[in-house]
Amino acid sequence: MIPKLTFFCELDTAALQTLFSAPQVIEDLRALDATVSLGLCDLSAERAEVVRRLNAAGIPVVAWLLLPEAQGYWFNLDNAPEAVAFYADFRAWTTEHELRWDGVGLDVELDIREMKKLMAGDRRVLITLLRRSLSAARFERARELYAGLIAQIRADGYRVDEYAIPFLVDERRAGSKTLQRLLGLIDLEVDREILMLYSSLMRPLGHGLLWSYAPTAGSIAVGSTGGGVTLGGVDRIPPLTWDEFTHDLRVAYTWSDVIHVFSLEGAVRQGFLPRLLAFDWTVPVKPPQREVRQVEGMRCALRAVLWASAHPGVVVAGAVALFWMISRLTRKKPQLT
Repeated sequence: MIPKLTFFCELDTAALQTLFSAPQVIEDLRALDATVSLGLCDLSAERAEVVRRLNAAGIPVVAWLLLPEAQGYWFNLDNAPEAVAFYADFRAWTTEHELRWDGVGLDVELDIREMKKLMAGDRRVLITLLRRSLSAARFERARELYAGLIAQIRADGYRVDEYAIPFLVDERRAGSKTLQRLLGLIDLEVDREILMLYSSLMRPLGHGLLWSYAPTAGSIAVGSTGGGVTLGGVDRIPPLTWDEFTHDLRVAYTWSDVIHVFSLEGAVRQGFLPRLLAFDWTVPVKPPQREVRQVEGMRCALRAVLWASAHPGVVVAGAVALFWMISRLTRKKPQLT
């Protein structure tokens, strides 16, 4: 049994039409019994036509909801009202064009404008992050809005997927919300969480990252095969080669029978789809022990910091107690005469 593959596709309308103008792409997707998670960069008639073409071919399509860059692009703590409004527009667009969806995907990441500033070395954005982390009420309001949005999506009959940054797993285990409040992330309660474990972006520790997080992931996204947003030179990072890509697929398959691939356009460009038709999923792979140990060490340190941030009273009390014990042990004993 081979895993169920879902390919992310994040293209503007013109490039999207060009990609699917080649009949072989749809034929390969059908042969792979694959799903497409289509980034809704706009709600145009042209994009709807591509969805209808995939519907007609029997290829399941997930609606990957995205906002305009001026609103943050990915969903986050600060744009919850815009996310709710966009979903209402999406529902109307879906009805107008009679589109069918296999589910709805929510991509929770740092505001793209803030990410660009961080990558450009603009330290002023750190003040924005700090101020946001101090607003508990703002965080709770956003959580309520997203909970309502997810309830509405489910009421409309769709499965809700979340494309999640892996470090949220560590924050969850630490019982903390520090990263969420600082970076504007939201740990959503969805039907399926897909961890974005893109080894190409974390070289030379990328494979270690994948092996570390994969065992506890509900579903895994591997990549990148190329494509995506233009962001701080990330788009210029070399994509996965065929050998790297197939290694990551086999690792993911060890732990999950549902695998996401970023991205479809990159896989098509590199000629990966036809090769996947004859791909041997049973070849064993071994973990890179040194890289896994390094990643595990970093994760342990991160969880310790996050736990401390969530329990400052315990940390202070422990520090006071430790100082008192050390002072008692180091106090000079009186001399006997």
